[in-house]
Amino acid sequence: MSKKLILFPFGGNAREALLCILAINTIEKKWDILGFVDDNPSLRGRSSCGIKVLGDREVFKRYPGAQVLAVPGNPDNYLRRKGVIDALGIKQALFATIIHPSASVSPDAKIGYNTVVMPNVVISCGVRVGNHCVILPNTVISHDSILGEYCMVGSNVSISGNTRIGQVCYIGSGTKIRDRISIGEESLIGLGSNVISAVGKGVVAAGNPARVIRKVKR
Repeated sequence: MSKKLILFPFGGNAREALLCILAINTIEKKWDILGFVDDNPSLRGRSSCGIKVLGDREVFKRYPGAQVLAVPGNPDNYLRRKGVIDALGIKQALFATIIHPSASVSPDAKIGYNTVVMPNVVISCGVRVGNHCVILPNTVISHDSILGEYCMVGSNVSISGNTRIGQVCYIGSGTKIRDRISIGEESLIGLGSNVISAVGKGVVAAGNPARVIRKVKR
């Protein structure tokens, strides 16, 4: 029996997650997609792939048993993701986890709730992916690495083994991270960076090799 699902908000991450859900449903009808929720009233009635924006957060009350995938965030506002998601007041049991059928996930990897894993992602043995994460297409997370909660990882990222990425980080597309590297919480790694040494907490780092540019702006 399929489960009812609401997507939040009507942004790029949720619309791309919708494609993952549609791909899952072509194999087995697991999700009954009710629609999007968004706080912007001008978006009501907009649609993606035939799935409409139903309204604001009051929609959650209309469907109290529905699963929710809440995937806000981009490089400009990733630090606010935790606050936005927590403010929805969704019970843990109602958060969905979406994994595209083409993704390769090791049987001993662990993936948290309210996390989306997009096409052709590889999650290797012993990997731990936290709750409320977004992993964009073609990214590889190698053995025994840990991705903290509320993180976003861009497309075509290569994370080598035994890497530790703290909570609420943003890893830009095309980044390569050497094995046994740690990246502190709330840090951002710029597009196409090569990270070969540890990155501290709450900084922006970029380049080849990646160097700290500044502290993050709140």
